[in-house]
Amino acid sequence: MVGLSTSAAHQRAIDLFRAATPEPTAPIDAWRDGFEALCANFPVSDDARIEVIDLNGVAALQVTAGSVGDAGGRAVLHFHSGGYVMGSARAYCNFAERLSRVCEASVIVPDYRLAPDHVYPAAVDDAMTAYRAMLDRHGEDRLIVSGDSAGGGLAIAVLMAARDAGLPLPLAGVAISPLLDLAGEGESAVTLDGVDPLIDRVMIVEMGKVYIEDRDPRAHALASPVWGQHHGLPPLFLTASDAEVLRDDAVRLAAGVRKAGGDVELVLAEGMVHIWTLFPFLEEADRSLDQIGLFAREHFATD
Repeated sequence: MVGLSTSAAHQRAIDLFRAATPEPTAPIDAWRDGFEALCANFPVSDDARIEVIDLNGVAALQVTAGSVGDAGGRAVLHFHSGGYVMGSARAYCNFAERLSRVCEASVIVPDYRLAPDHVYPAAVDDAMTAYRAMLDRHGEDRLIVSGDSAGGGLAIAVLMAARDAGLPLPLAGVAISPLLDLAGEGESAVTLDGVDPLIDRVMIVEMGKVYIEDRDPRAHALASPVWGQHHGLPPLFLTASDAEVLRDDAVRLAAGVRKAGGDVELVLAEGMVHIWTLFPFLEEADRSLDQIGLFAREHFATD
C-alpha cells in the first residue's frame, strides 16, 4: 500500500492543515477563514513585487519574485486551490512568488468567484475572462496556464474551452494535484481514501455538489475535465502525489491526452499530501517546483 512520508516537515504540513480545518458542518466562512489562516503562515519576501491588477473585471494579483526582474513579458496565469469554495489570490502570494522564481516569469492569480455564492459555471466564466485579458496583455507566445487542486481543474477547463472557442492557446499548461472529476470515480479515490489527511473522496464529492449543485459532473466537462475531449491541447505538465485520492485524476487525463496524440509529462511525487507544493518548507515542494520551472522555462524559450 502506498504510504505518506513520515518526515518531521511533512508532519508539520499535516498539523498546519488540520489546525486550519473546521468541522465538516461548519459554515463556509469558517472554511474560508481557516484556509486564509493556513496560508498566512507562509510570508512573502521583502523584494517580491505584488500588484493589484484588473483582468477585464476579474480582480487579480500579479506577483513577481525579486530575482526575476521585468520578466520580459512572460507570465503564468495560475488558478488557486480551495475546492471552488475557498482560497484567494492573497493567500497564494507565497506560492506565486516561488512559482515566479522558478519559471522566471510574473505569476498572476485571479480571484475567481466562489461557490456557494456563485455556482458553476461562474468560476469557468471568470477564468475565461481572465485568460482573454492575459492574451491581450501578454500574447499566447509568452503565456502559460497553471493551477493546483480545483485550480488545476480550472486550468485544464480553460485550455479546453479556449480550444473549443478557437482562441489562441498558451505555450503550455501545468496542473498540480488537479481536481478533474467531481464524481470522484478515479481508482485512487477508493483505494487511497483515508490515506491523505488533507482530502478524501467525501470532500471531493460534497464540495463538488456545492459548486455544481445537482448537475451530473460527468456531463459537464468544464467542471470535470477528465470527462471531456483531450485533443488539441498545448503541452502539459501534470503532477500529483502517489498517495492522494486525486492521483488518478491526473493519470486519467494524461492517458486521454496521449490517446488524442498530445504531449504530456506526468510526475507522481512519492508519499506527499495533496497540494504539497503549497508548503514552502517541504524539500519535495522545492523539487516539484524545480521540475515545473524547468518545464516552463523550456517552453518560454520558444517564444
